[in-house]
Amino acid sequence: MTFHTWLLFAATAFVLSAMPGPNMMHVMSTSTRYGFLRSVSVMAGCVLAIVLVVIASLAGMAGVLAASPHLFAVLRMIGAAYMVFLGIQAWRARHMAGDSGADPSSMPTVAMRDLFRDGFLTGISNPKLLLFAAAFLPQFVNPAAARMPQYVTLVTTFAMVEVACYLAYAGGGRVLSVWLRAPGVHRVFCFVSGLVFIGFGAMLLLTRI
Repeated sequence: MTFHTWLLFAATAFVLSAMPGPNMMHVMSTSTRYGFLRSVSVMAGCVLAIVLVVIASLAGMAGVLAASPHLFAVLRMIGAAYMVFLGIQAWRARHMAGDSGADPSSMPTVAMRDLFRDGFLTGISNPKLLLFAAAFLPQFVNPAAARMPQYVTLVTTFAMVEVACYLAYAGGGRVLSVWLRAPGVHRVFCFVSGLVFIGFGAMLLLTRI
């Protein structure tokens, strides 16, 4: 793999990762509700899920899903249901006090392992990522060279770009938390976040292969 190819991949991955999606929204909403440091657990769960999905795609799982529409449909429904669950959680959070945004000591507590689990489930619940990885990554692989080092480079680069975008979204959530001290703004944010997650679920449910 040439440096030019790697740079093109990194730039493309950045554009794709920076686009608002379930992972980014989950990181930002977690940072808003629980603080920046706790959102790191969500980031770790999301990154682990993405790396595992990409590895599974490179191992041929994407071909299995493409050849089995029924299996894809089941996974799609599970993923959509989890997105809706996150939306309902966000709606329920609107009843929490909105004046805890600026003081980390007054933020609601939640176990780090629970945040990690939620991040992992959010990242793993989208079967479209398998098909995307199968179509996207091979375009940057030089078939005349050893593939494993190239795969490692691409997966590592993609994970690092994802983390950078997560940090940016988490930072944005931390800034938003100051505004969310107003109960009315807090309720609106939770309502909109819930709609976004449910919208992601609806989009996933309508996905066809």
